[in-house]
Amino acid sequence: MPVITTIEDFKPIYRRRVPKMFYDYAESGSWTEQTFRENTSDFDRIRLRQRVAVDMEGRTTESTMIGEDVAMPVALAPVGLTGMQHADGEIKAARAAEKFGVPFTLSTMSICSIEDVASHTSKPFWFQLYVMRDEDYVASLIQRAKDAGCSAMVLTLDLQILGQRHKDLKNGLTAPPKLTPKTIADLATKWAWGLEMLGTKRRFFGNIVGHAKGVTDASSLSSWTAEQFDPQLDWSKVARLKEQWGGKLILKGILDAEDAKMAAKIGADAIVVSNHGGRQLDGALSSIRILPSIVEAVGDRVEIHLDSGIRSGQDVLKALALGAKGTYIGRAFTYGLGAMGQKGVSTALEIIRRELDTTMALCGRKDVKALGRDVLLVPEDFEGKWV
Repeated sequence: MPVITTIEDFKPIYRRRVPKMFYDYAESGSWTEQTFRENTSDFDRIRLRQRVAVDMEGRTTESTMIGEDVAMPVALAPVGLTGMQHADGEIKAARAAEKFGVPFTLSTMSICSIEDVASHTSKPFWFQLYVMRDEDYVASLIQRAKDAGCSAMVLTLDLQILGQRHKDLKNGLTAPPKLTPKTIADLATKWAWGLEMLGTKRRFFGNIVGHAKGVTDASSLSSWTAEQFDPQLDWSKVARLKEQWGGKLILKGILDAEDAKMAAKIGADAIVVSNHGGRQLDGALSSIRILPSIVEAVGDRVEIHLDSGIRSGQDVLKALALGAKGTYIGRAFTYGLGAMGQKGVSTALEIIRRELDTTMALCGRKDVKALGRDVLLVPEDFEGKWV
C-alpha cells in the first residue's frame, strides 16, 4: 500500500478498486466540465502570506458550524450513491466523521437509509433533502429525519432539473450496476469491490425503495426518480419546508448574492455557496470566486459555508479567510472511501486537518476562528468584472 500524504494519493487506488461508472460519477461535471475544473483551479490563483517569529504554541482548528462544535470547520457533504463507492459507504463515512468530530450529511439519494445510518452511529448527523413532486413522500422523509434525530436539514436548491453529465449517460449509471457486457468486463477487474457488495443487503437507494409509492425494485425506481425532482421549487415552498422541518436549516446551492439575500430573509441558519461540484450549471463561476460577493451581501445576517473544489487543508483555509464559517468536502472523502473504506475517510480528514493546521501556523495564526483576508494574497481581478 503506498504512503498516503495528499488527497490526490487516493485517486489511483480508488480508480483501480471501484467500477468505472462510480469513479466517473464522482470525478466528472456537466457539459464541458469548465466549472468542475475551475472549482479547483481558482483556489490555485490565491496565494498565502507567510509570517514568521510568531508564537505558534497552542494552535487549534476547533470551531463551530451552525452552533455545533467541530474539530475543524469541515463537514462531509451529501454525496449520492456513496454506498456504491464502498459497501455500506454512508455508514462508514458517518462513523469516520463522528469519530473525527465533524458533521456528516446524508444524501436523499444515498444507498444506506436514514435509519441505517442512525442505527450505526451515536451522534446526530445532518440530512440533505431533494424536493420531489410527491409531497407525501417529502413529508415522510422529513419526519423520518426528525425521528432519526438529525440535527440539521440541508435543503438543496440547485437540482430542480438535472444537469447533463455525459459520462453518467455513456456509462449507463445505475445502482446497482446493470449487467451488460461492458459492465461485466469492468466488474471482472473489481473483484474486491464485488465481494464486499455481495456481503451487504444495501444496494439500492435506501431512502426511496419501499418508502415512495410504487417503488419496490430497480426498474420502478428508475422511472420514479426520472420524474420526481420538483421543477416548481420556489422561495415560498422553501419557507413552507422550513416550517415543516422546524429545526436548523441549511440552504445549499447559493451562487448569487440576490439568492443569498432571499435565503437570509426567510431565516436560514446557514447557506452553502455551491455549484453542486460543477455538476449542474456548467459555465457558472467557481464557488471560491463568488464567495466574497456573497459574504459582502449577507455575511452579517446568515452563516456562510462553501463547497465545490476543496481538496486540501489549504483550500479550507482560503475559504475561511475569505469569509466562510464552514466548508464541505465531497470528492475528497469519496476518494478515500472508495480506496480504503472507513479508514480512507478518516485518513482524508486527518490529511486536511494537518494541512490546515500547518498552513495556519506558517501564516502566523493560532486559531482557525481568527483567520481573515489578511493571510491571503488575492489577485485584483479574482472576482472579475462582469457585465
